[in-house]
Amino acid sequence: MLPYKRSQRVGDLIREEMAEIIMKLKDPRIGFITVTGVKITEDLKLATVYISVLKQEEKETTLEILNAAKGFIRAELAKRVRMKFIPALTFRVDESIEYGNKIEKLLKEIRSARNEEQQ
Repeated sequence: MLPYKRSQRVGDLIREEMAEIIMKLKDPRIGFITVTGVKITEDLKLATVYISVLKQEEKETTLEILNAAKGFIRAELAKRVRMKFIPALTFRVDESIEYGNKIEKLLKEIRSARNEEQQ
């Protein structure tokens, strides 16, 4: 069994803290955001924060806002997490939810095609 890596533990901690920090951002343009994951490099210098946005049309605006507030978010993270170095942050939209929905749709189409063949 592989041990639970430090980078994974730090990523989980950052994900929790990032969710709270983003909730408290006072920008009215930000809609409903969910922090779905944080992938952090082994040297703990760079963290990629994956988010999902409720409204598809707000994705680009939300990413722009978060990238503009990167410095503030990183400073808030430094106050909450005791680490020697706070990783640099990059924000990305998590496409896995959309990908999962696409696969689910394809599976439903296959099932309905099979049901039509059997009848």
